[in-house]
Amino acid sequence: MKIPFNRPFMTGRELWYIAQAHANAHLSGDGPFTKRCHAWLEQETRTKKALLTQSCTAALEMSALMLDLQPGDEVIMPSFTFVSTANAFVLRGAVPVFVDIRKDTLNIDERLIEAAITPRTKAICVVHYAGVSCEMDPIMDIAARHGIAVIEDAAQGIFSRYNGRPLGSIGQFGALSFHETKNVISGEGGALLVNDPAGVERAEIIREKGTNRSKFFRGQVDKYTWVDVGSSYLPGEIIAAFLAAQFEEAEAITARRLAMWDRYHAWAEPLERAGRLRRPIVPDNCTHNAHMYYLLLDDLADRTHFIETLKAKDIGAVFHYIPLHSSPAGMKYGRAHGGMSVTDSISDRLVRMPLWCGLEEHMDFVLETASAALAR
Repeated sequence: MKIPFNRPFMTGRELWYIAQAHANAHLSGDGPFTKRCHAWLEQETRTKKALLTQSCTAALEMSALMLDLQPGDEVIMPSFTFVSTANAFVLRGAVPVFVDIRKDTLNIDERLIEAAITPRTKAICVVHYAGVSCEMDPIMDIAARHGIAVIEDAAQGIFSRYNGRPLGSIGQFGALSFHETKNVISGEGGALLVNDPAGVERAEIIREKGTNRSKFFRGQVDKYTWVDVGSSYLPGEIIAAFLAAQFEEAEAITARRLAMWDRYHAWAEPLERAGRLRRPIVPDNCTHNAHMYYLLLDDLADRTHFIETLKAKDIGAVFHYIPLHSSPAGMKYGRAHGGMSVTDSISDRLVRMPLWCGLEEHMDFVLETASAALAR
């Protein structure tokens, strides 16, 4: 049997909820299931307003619009991230300013941020890699001193916490992902978390194509019209129905993923002591969500051998990001501040192991094969 890197998990109620959405005769955005998801997210993340979007990319694009970014404005971010983190701001004409990451958590190095700030800096966009939080207290302090916003790219961070606070609820805006590779899924899909009450109404307007349609449906205006910039960021009700079923089983899904993560971590401990690899590091003030389990090998050659050995046994282990600062578009639209040695090294050495609900019955084979691949 092939063991893929990811296999989307269904709880069993998704198709029934989709049928209910059809029976409700409401398949466009913001129907009953969307509202159910909004309420669940607001309770889970303790945020002022949660709004489902078509993707985490769309949520990041909304945050860029909320900040009124202009051509030439700068947004500080890590280079070790998915392209959407930068694209959302480049679309507004802003310049991504890449800084290096920490060796332990692989998150943006908060000690390098302040030196990258210029008069054009409008925001810091942090990325919580592998569901482990960035050091948000010092980052928020830096932002407050300089009067700039903080956006949390928490695509991998749902159910994770920093000093007890849900990721996505700390900065001005948080962006979540429900892509099929995430912990809870809807195929594609995401959410914008708006943590400043003053921004809620404008976020609704931007999400509704620049109209005040949400106020109309609440009976606050007798007709709706075009009042601001915006786009169509609403997902359909079928997406929300699928996601609602996932939210109902979120605690059980997370528990299963954590158990598999712990098993990987225990298996890798003697290999780490022997100098064969490095395991993920989770700081004491962070609670993670078992979004992924990765290994850091010695070099690119070791990683290539490891991935190919597992592939020969039909096990899907994969590398991750190509650093944005060295990509063609990254060099065209952004710039790096300072050296990027940690980012470059991590990109060559990191491998992600399969982790999905249902993998439990295959874990013995995966670990035996991985051990053999590391024995050379």
